[in-house]
Amino acid sequence: MNPITAFIVAVLSAVGALLIYAGLLAWGIVLLLCAAVVSQTLKMANTWQKFVVLRAGKLQGVRGPGLFAIVPVLDNVVAVIDERIQTTAFNAEQALTRDTVPVNVDAIIFWHVHDAQKAALAITDYRQAIDRVAQTSLREMIGSSMLAALLSDRRASDQQLCREIGEKTLEWGVTVSSVEIRDVAIPVALQDAMSRQAQAEREKQARIILGSAEAEIAGRFVEAAKVYASQPSALQLRAMNIIYETTKERGTTILIPSSMVDSMNPAAVAVSLAAHPGVVYAGARSAHERAKGNGEALDEPRQAAQREPTKSKEQL
Repeated sequence: MNPITAFIVAVLSAVGALLIYAGLLAWGIVLLLCAAVVSQTLKMANTWQKFVVLRAGKLQGVRGPGLFAIVPVLDNVVAVIDERIQTTAFNAEQALTRDTVPVNVDAIIFWHVHDAQKAALAITDYRQAIDRVAQTSLREMIGSSMLAALLSDRRASDQQLCREIGEKTLEWGVTVSSVEIRDVAIPVALQDAMSRQAQAEREKQARIILGSAEAEIAGRFVEAAKVYASQPSALQLRAMNIIYETTKERGTTILIPSSMVDSMNPAAVAVSLAAHPGVVYAGARSAHERAKGNGEALDEPRQAAQREPTKSKEQL
């Protein structure tokens, strides 16, 4: 009983009781009967409610919102429909995906009744029916989807579920606003396997990128080699620059192969060696040592001849 009806019934009952107490029995009984009739006649629907009224088993109409009256005994309110947006949580446990992976999926559906007459008369319990349809559609969607798509593209799955459930509930006067998948749970062993697979994919991609970089670097080296082959002076300048860069540090001694120095301009090498005394020309050094060794070998007979006269004089 709504507050307005309760207030009117209370006033009529109080007045009737006072009349009976005052000795006006007939008027008191009439007011009490009026209070009973008002309690069964006057109804009030809130702004989000619709009352479905049957008269002698036939549809009388859908009433509300606000105050309205019905005929007692003949009229009967068979359903009070809430037209606000409702939420229903549903799930699918151990459902197999298209690639035969067991998953547990939790989702929530947002819906509202747009036709109170259909919701009350076309189906016995529209709330329970929505829950069953949602679970069935969720299992069908999981069975037709790959696990990777189910995990990565939830928006498409939500839209598919919303479309399928909405088509089924439209005949009941129920509109599905949206469906959202809250969680997709997979077995722990499968999580480890997927983690290893993802790691292997990342390593593969890293190696592919590294190989592409190596191929690009090799191509640049080939281009540089062609330039150096066509311009020998460029190679000489490059070699001299390398020597200069390596001799910036103080106290550094560098051994340079003779073949490398021979490829340079001798005048430029002399200038570079004079500017950087820490650089030792390995080829010149070895040649000097060989010349020195040959000189010592040639001087041995001469020194021996010089020692012999001295020895002869001592013998005399």
